[in-house]
Amino acid sequence: MQTIRVETPSAKYDVFAGSGLLQTLAPRIERTIGKLPRRVFILTSPEIWALWGHSVQQSFREAPVVLFLPPGEKHKNMASVERLTREMARSGGDRGSLLIAFGGGIVGDVGGFVAAVFMRGIPYVQVPTTFLAQVDSSVGGKVGVNLPEGKNLVGNFHQPRAVFADIAVLGTLPERELRAGLMESVKAGIIRDRALVRYMEEHADEVLAGNAKALEKVIADSIRMKAAVVSKDERENGLRMILNLGHTVGHALETATGYKAMLHGEAVGWGMIATLYLARKRGTISPGQFDRMEKLILRYGPLPPLNVRAAKVVAATSGDKKNVGGVRRFVLPVGIGDAGVVEDVTPAEIEAAVEYMLGRAQSLERAKSLAAQ
Repeated sequence: MQTIRVETPSAKYDVFAGSGLLQTLAPRIERTIGKLPRRVFILTSPEIWALWGHSVQQSFREAPVVLFLPPGEKHKNMASVERLTREMARSGGDRGSLLIAFGGGIVGDVGGFVAAVFMRGIPYVQVPTTFLAQVDSSVGGKVGVNLPEGKNLVGNFHQPRAVFADIAVLGTLPERELRAGLMESVKAGIIRDRALVRYMEEHADEVLAGNAKALEKVIADSIRMKAAVVSKDERENGLRMILNLGHTVGHALETATGYKAMLHGEAVGWGMIATLYLARKRGTISPGQFDRMEKLILRYGPLPPLNVRAAKVVAATSGDKKNVGGVRRFVLPVGIGDAGVVEDVTPAEIEAAVEYMLGRAQSLERAKSLAAQ
C-alpha cells in the first residue's frame, strides 16, 4: 500500500492506495480520523453495494445508514442533493455525523457536496471504486453537481478527511470504464510527469490488462501529482487550473450531447486531442510531441464516435467554469510534462481545434470500418 499526503490551507489528509482495504474500512477510518460518530452514512450506487456492500458493512460494529444514488450524470443534480439531505435529516443526522462516499466520480462529487452543505458542513471520507475516481475526482476537495446549462456549475471546495483507493475493486470494472479512467492518468503525465508518460507508453499492455502492480504504479503516481498541485493551490486560483487539460472541450462535449453519448474520461480524451491540436498550432508543443501524445491517448482508447456539430460544442465552451469576465481560459501543454493557462484563445481557434477533433473521430471510424471488411 502507498500513502500520499495532501496538505492544503484548510485540511491535511492521507490518500491510501492498495489492495484489500474494504474489508477493514471502518477500523482504518478510525485509525485515521478517530472514533466513529453515532451516525455514519454511506452514499453509494446499487450496483457497487451489490458487489462490495457486504465486505464494507461487516467492518462496522454498528450498521451505517446506506443511501443510494442511481448511476449516470442525469442524477448528479440539485434534486438528488435535496433528496439525500432530507433522508439524512430523517435518519437522525447531525453536525457530528460522517458521510462515506463509496462509488465512482459521480457518487464522490455528489457525496462531497452533500457533506459540504448538510448542517453547513460535516466530515466525509472518499472510497472511490472506479479508476477515474481513484486517480482524480476523489482527491482535492472539488465537489458539486451539474445544471442543464453546464457541468459542475454548482459546487464547493470541501476536502475529505481521508481517501481509501482499493485497487482490488477495479477487477470488476468494465474495460470501457478502466480505459476512460486512464485518460486522467494520461493527462496527469502530460501536464506534470514526463516519467509517467514514458511508463504508460512502455507498459500499456500490462496496464490495460489490469496488472495489479502496473495499476498501483499509475494510480499512485497520478494521485501524487494531483496532491502536489492541490497542496500548492487548493481553490484553483492559478496552478490548479492545469488539472483541467482537455476538460474545456471535454465538458463542452458532455453538455452538447446531453451527458448521454460518452463517459467523462472519454470526453476528456477527445478534449485533450483538440487541445493538442491548438497547442501544436500555437507552437507550445512540437509536431513530434503532438504525434507522441495523441498516439498515447488513442492507445488507451478506443474513444467513442462523435455525432455532434462543431458549433454546438464551441458554444458550450462559453459555460466553462474557468472563464472569468468573458475571458476564455484554456490549458495548453508546454512540451511533455508541463502545462500553462492562456487567456487569449479566440473562438476561431477553438472552432478549428474542435473541427480537427471531429475530423479525427471520423477518420478513425472509417479506418475501423475498413478493417472490419
